[in-house]
Amino acid sequence: MAHPILMPKPGQMTEECTLVAWLKREGDPVRKGDVLFEIETDKTNMDVESFDDGVLLKRYVGEGETVPVNSLCAYVGEDGEVVPDVPVPARLAAAMASAPTESATTFPPLLGPSHASDRLRISPRASRLAAASGIDPRTMQGTGPEGRITERDVRNALEAATRMAPVPAPAISRVDLPADQAPGNGAEGEEDAPRPMTRMRRVIADRLTLSATTVPQFTVTVAVDMTRSLALRAELKSAGSPVTVTDFVIAATAQSLVELPMVNSRTDGETVWQRRRVHMGLAVSLPEGLVVPVIRDANHLSLTGIHVRAAELVEAARNGRLGPDDITGSTFTISNLGMFGVDEFCAIINPGESAILAVSSVVPTPVAVSDGIGIRQIMKLTLTADHRIVDGELAARFLNAVRRRLEDAAAFRGEMLNT
Repeated sequence: MAHPILMPKPGQMTEECTLVAWLKREGDPVRKGDVLFEIETDKTNMDVESFDDGVLLKRYVGEGETVPVNSLCAYVGEDGEVVPDVPVPARLAAAMASAPTESATTFPPLLGPSHASDRLRISPRASRLAAASGIDPRTMQGTGPEGRITERDVRNALEAATRMAPVPAPAISRVDLPADQAPGNGAEGEEDAPRPMTRMRRVIADRLTLSATTVPQFTVTVAVDMTRSLALRAELKSAGSPVTVTDFVIAATAQSLVELPMVNSRTDGETVWQRRRVHMGLAVSLPEGLVVPVIRDANHLSLTGIHVRAAELVEAARNGRLGPDDITGSTFTISNLGMFGVDEFCAIINPGESAILAVSSVVPTPVAVSDGIGIRQIMKLTLTADHRIVDGELAARFLNAVRRRLEDAAAFRGEMLNT
């Protein structure tokens, strides 16, 4: 019996993936667990394995092609089995895989989009993009399963409309330009040839644009005296435990989320879901874009445990080895730019969360100490919060809880002694 191989859905927000490379050719023998092809998701690359023994009968998706999740990519079955020359809709492929067969598998003809109902089949992301772009999705032909309109369909329609109605650039004469930018002085042709954004950056742009334009966000900032924590960090480092400032922040934040769980919640604008577990997202910058690996149940980890897990995830991110479980399910995110000499910044909330914490650099700062002036190691923390479920008072209480823990080096020291 021929078994359909579908494009997996690695994450809740993933609607399409790119097939990067085939590792099996048509006619090659396949054993259960063999990697058939590699795909690129919006955050990482992953291998797709076969769940059955047999032969790779047919490949429907070419290398470099982007298709919706659950699309039919191939068939694995017994040598000589007949399969369609063109892919059938995924739901029919799945139904055929579970249907009883006789000597040979029979396949229904390829079906187009269903017209049994006037209900428009369109993905949520495609619907939002169409609304933002002023495009009527009813004029489109969907390429997704059962004729569903995907985000790629909307983008293609938008690009086609742009090509049909180009906007002329204003004419600029030589005298309109500053002397150092006039043609012949090096300004003309300074731009590189345009190139498309990476898939990861396109997804980041879409998600953060959605967050910034649909969520009422506000920010609150506090200054944290890290002097004692940095002294403890130096002591631990000399003893062979190289914990980082980020580890301290993750530990303090995780415990503060337990103390004030509403900050660990999410909402769709009508309903609030309060999470019982703390899964900490840690923003990691890569040349291709930004990934957010997840430290699960961070509130149950020691400072050393947090350091070990964070280091594993960062290394996996930079080597392209993050799996779907490593980048999904975060309940709160930390973005740390402290290593880049940043005095203060605001981050945009990761969709599906109620807040994000921006961590700046530790800066030696003169402050009032008792009756005099002293130099203390000050770090700014800025919380960006969803005002629908986190108000200013709760945001201030949460930041003060994080600050209280970060300034209590004795508590961290006691934790290290007990691990």
